[in-house]
Amino acid sequence: MYLITVLGNLLIILATISDSHLHTPMYFFLSNLSFSDICFVSTTVPKMLVNIQTQSKVIPYAGCIIQMHFFLFFVGLENFLLTIMAYDRFVAICQPLHYTVIMNSRLCALLVLASWIISALNALLQSLMVSQLTFCTELEIPHIFCELNQIIRLAYSDTFLNDMVMYLAVMLLGGGCLTGILYSYSKIVSSIRAISSAQGKYKAFSTCASHLSVVSLFYGTCLGVYLSSAATHNSHSSTAASVMYTVVTPMLNPFIYSLRNKDIKKALKRFFEGSNKCSFFKEVPVI
Repeated sequence: MYLITVLGNLLIILATISDSHLHTPMYFFLSNLSFSDICFVSTTVPKMLVNIQTQSKVIPYAGCIIQMHFFLFFVGLENFLLTIMAYDRFVAICQPLHYTVIMNSRLCALLVLASWIISALNALLQSLMVSQLTFCTELEIPHIFCELNQIIRLAYSDTFLNDMVMYLAVMLLGGGCLTGILYSYSKIVSSIRAISSAQGKYKAFSTCASHLSVVSLFYGTCLGVYLSSAATHNSHSSTAASVMYTVVTPMLNPFIYSLRNKDIKKALKRFFEGSNKCSFFKEVPVI
């Protein structure tokens, strides 16, 4: 699953870079999302694979903090990129005549840069606050990786401030981004309903169907993790839900975008055809 995730997302990045037809804002954001997916899954799965191979579940304290930091960073980046992609679809469908003016290269670069900076600052703040907590010398984490809420629960010192910052970040970053996505799609649906022809409606909806599928999968599994753990406090159900959004979702994203997107299919086909042409050559006889 890890190899499929890395190779699938890497192919999307190579296809968007190599094909000039895909040098548009939508595919620029998609390539950033694919890179984020590769890094996101690489924060947890390699350590799991080492644990399986060595039959040891031990992780050093510093390694746990580092894993938690990068996990928070890339899950936050994924959250922002999905929101930016929803805004991109909103402009493309609701304001098509002004799309090239609004979604210019400078704005696209600034949106991605702001996503990286905010995600990095949030991850750094959370990690520094956790590093100030007191723990036992030997600790058993009832989870498959060092997740923020699981670590805070196991601390011996007062965690009130940590809880407040964590829930505030979830409300402002997670809730704000989800609200932005829902608002964008409410406007998109209204615009699609105003289109008179059925073919026009289908064409407009098909441009955002892949993104909507990824958003539903990502937020559905994320909410499932925290709602199930809050309702049942069952570590097994929480772990199963965590696997869905940390492993399964990044693996499915390339399939969703490549199978439902004709441009990606054509770009991948041209990429492989170009690779095959470069790998075979005729021998020229020397006279």
